Amino acid sequence: MDHMTALVTRIAEALERLAPPPPAPVDLTAADAFVWHPSPAHLAPVRKVSRVAIGLLKGVDRQRDILSENTLRFTRGLPANNAMLWGARGMGKSSLVKATHALANQEMPGSLVLIEIHREDIRTLPDLLNLLREQDRRCLILCDDLSFEKEDADYKALKSVLDGGIEGRPENVLFYATSNRRHLMPRDMIENERSTAINPNEAIEEKVSLSDRFGLWLGFHNCDQPTFLAMIDGYAEQLKLPIGQEALHAEAVEWSVTRGARSGRVAWQFIQEIAGRLGVKG
Repeated sequence: MDHMTALVTRIAEALERLAPPPPAPVDLTAADAFVWHPSPAHLAPVRKVSRVAIGLLKGVDRQRDILSENTLRFTRGLPANNAMLWGARGMGKSSLVKATHALANQEMPGSLVLIEIHREDIRTLPDLLNLLREQDRRCLILCDDLSFEKEDADYKALKSVLDGGIEGRPENVLFYATSNRRHLMPRDMIENERSTAINPNEAIEEKVSLSDRFGLWLGFHNCDQPTFLAMIDGYAEQLKLPIGQEALHAEAVEWSVTRGARSGRVAWQFIQEIAGRLGVKG
């Protein structure tokens, strides 16, 4: 009898070691921003968010106003929409989300938590929502550079969350995503579904309609040269760069030509180059 008891005890202890540890208690007062890690499930606090001041984001005035208003409504406890920011690379999609988060906390200190979830962890989004559902603070979840490839079924988890399911999206949670694709799927994937299906419309509806679950669609497009130079001037003024505007613009145009693009990201990279050359700390 003692032998059987000892054996059962050893088996129980072995199973306990194999079982996943319980999720750590959620403490959203530890910081204003976190990164979600699903294994083991926990939120890692971010002490300082890498962001650009909202006033320095040029060429996206309409997108800035719409997203800011949506975020502030949510922060105040009013209805707001999930948002997808799509379009050209480097035009400030994720920067705008982080800037509106700062704007909300400037208006109502400590009111809004920013939580980043990585694209590869999107299937665990329901688990994250379950941890946040009973929290008092309002939470803005950001998934940067979201897209799906062929044979990728993770979009179903996101679709379920956006639809709300039986429990519904928690009232204290809002979801923002950035993507280079308007429909989050590659065009050849959509066209292949259309060409090989018995009923093409039904075949692609489930995948294409994912983006329809976002109440806000905000498009970002490549900027023209005046807008690009306005970005340069804004950054140069903030850093107080000791260089004349004419010389600054000439070098900025040359920089954009060598990079083959004009965008907020290219402008910031140029400013980093100039600031380092002039001995000015960012």
